Amino acid sequence: MKKQLLSGLVAAAVLGTLALPVSAQNVAIVNGKAVPKERVEALKQQVERSGRPVTPDIEGQIKEEVIAREVFMQEAQKRGLEASPDYKTQMDLARQTILIRELFMDFQKKNPVTDAEIQAEYDKFVAANSGKEYKASHILVEKEADAKAIIASIKKGGKFEDIAKKQSKDPGSGAKGGDLDWASPSSYVSEFTEALVKLEKGKMTDAPVKSQFGWHVIRLDDVRQAELPKLDEVKPQVAQQLQQQKLAKFQEDLRAKAKVE
Repeated sequence: MKKQLLSGLVAAAVLGTLALPVSAQNVAIVNGKAVPKERVEALKQQVERSGRPVTPDIEGQIKEEVIAREVFMQEAQKRGLEASPDYKTQMDLARQTILIRELFMDFQKKNPVTDAEIQAEYDKFVAANSGKEYKASHILVEKEADAKAIIASIKKGGKFEDIAKKQSKDPGSGAKGGDLDWASPSSYVSEFTEALVKLEKGKMTDAPVKSQFGWHVIRLDDVRQAELPKLDEVKPQVAQQLQQQKLAKFQEDLRAKAKVE
């Protein structure tokens, strides 16, 4: 089991082990050639970055993988495969991949996301999402006449939830008695929002509301101030998003400056 190749674990680490320094400490000697311990350490780091713990068993498998790769590499060299056009093309692609990765890592290292940038982005989020949230229910049908009949039935004592389960063509909310849960009014199409915000808590629209989806019977169940996460709760996600935006802008600027004929 320990000699089984770790292709699944180390496939992503191939590019990272193309050029490793020779060390006095070797993991093995294969056909008289030293295999440096740094290769094992490099693969261990790749596995750890993928989120997998490096147990003693995994470390043993990594060692066997490194030795096996040296055996296969020596055989490929004996057969002169290093001179093949395909090998040279693959090496050129690998070189590009490594250099580009180093370029992006260097940019991110020199252009870190600051706390001030995170705070500013969070403030924008709060400004765009603050205000009231509405807990609404609706029944969606294709024809206005059907919606009018539903309103009349509810006014006569029919239960909104039961009718929604039977007649609403919105499968998500219909199965829950029409419940749309809490949401910002901007989450809905404009016709729905305009009717919703005019309702009093617990009240239903007196007339059907038409939208691109059909005819709605809308009920406002509750209203509250929007509950937004605190900065500390979303700081890692905001930082990652800003970092991606910076990197994307860096890439766009390089493309824009490049002279492509």
